[in-house]
Parts: sequence; structure tokens; C-alpha cells
Amino acid sequence: MSVLVSSSPQGPVRSGRKPKGEGHSRRAEILAAAERIFVEHGYEGATIRKIADEVGLSSTALYMHFADKGEILQDICRQAFEELLAANRRITTDEPDPQARLRAMLQAYVAFGFAQPNAYRLIYLTRPIEARSGAQNAAETQGPELFRSFQVVLEEIKAAGRLRGDDAAGAARLFWAGTHGIVSLIITKPYFDWGDTRVLSDGMIDALIRGLLKA
Repeated sequence: MSVLVSSSPQGPVRSGRKPKGEGHSRRAEILAAAERIFVEHGYEGATIRKIADEVGLSSTALYMHFADKGEILQDICRQAFEELLAANRRITTDEPDPQARLRAMLQAYVAFGFAQPNAYRLIYLTRPIEARSGAQNAAETQGPELFRSFQVVLEEIKAAGRLRGDDAAGAARLFWAGTHGIVSLIITKPYFDWGDTRVLSDGMIDALIRGLLKA
């Protein structure tokens, strides 16, 4: 089944003002609204007032949850990386075979990008200003851990004699580059006839596995 992806954020769904004491859910609403606004208007255009209006808060009330929009962006990126890392940890626990584990991790990575295109854009497709304002901080602190989870499984595959060549880190870069390319193209160019996006992404993963691993 195709995964439908839109390059434009969904229209705003404003929430009414909530009673005090619901800080956790309010914080989550702020992050969801800011994610859409950052993608739609860019970091410069994503003012605190716009974000506050989206969730039915005053700017003053929003500052009770976040110090500034840079902190909001950092939190969005941090949570996105945490979700990707958590998926890889679950797969590592559930799947003992390293090649099957690698495939599952790559599929989970692609699925995240398709399901959360705005978050994916913010952590991987940012302009320099977004990077300086928070996205790069998360990428530099959590990105290496995510990459390492792919490298570890490829080191296992290498130890089993199933990797073509002897560079597990280089193979991990190629797997990441290939899957990232598929995700970024589909979420940024939805007007192109990609066909069944699941078939396309699985085809890329199959091609990478055939090219980099031994049968």
C-alpha cells in the first residue's frame, strides 16, 4: 500500500484554551504546532506569537513552557532522534539475525520519514539557520548514536563473513545515504509519480543489501 505524503503541512487545528495543570499535553501541542510552522514558514517566520496562536495560548503563557523558539526546535529534533533510536533498540532486542535486523532498522527509518515528514525535514533537511538554531545540536549529539546502531549490526554481518569488503562504517554510510535519499525525495517532491512508495523504498533497501552483502 502506498504511503501518502504531503509536502505541505496539514491545515491548523486550533485547540481551545485548557485549564491549568495540563502542562504535559500543552507542551506536546506546542511542539506539534511549532513543527508545522517551522516547515511552512521557516525558522525566521516561525514567531512565538504564531506558535502560541496555533494552540490558543498567549505568548506570555507559551514562555512558561519554552524559553524561546530555539529551545522548541531543539526539543522537536531531540524527540525525533529519540524515536528513531528507540525503534532500533526494539528491533535489536527482537531480531537476532543481523541481516534481518538491518533490513528492519532501515524499514523503520523510512517509515518514520514517511509518517513524520515535518520532523524528518527539521532534523535532516534544514537550512543553515535552522541548523545553528537547534537542529545541528541534536544531530551532533544524537545522530552519531543513531549511525552507530547501524554500524554495529554491519560489524556483526562483517564478522559473520557476509559483508562485501571490510569497511562496516563505510557500508553503514551507504545504507543510510540510500535510504535517506528515498525519503527526502518523496517527502519534498510529492508531485512526482513515485508509484507505490513502499515498493520503491523496499526496492532500494533490497538493492543495497544485494550490492553490499553476500548472499
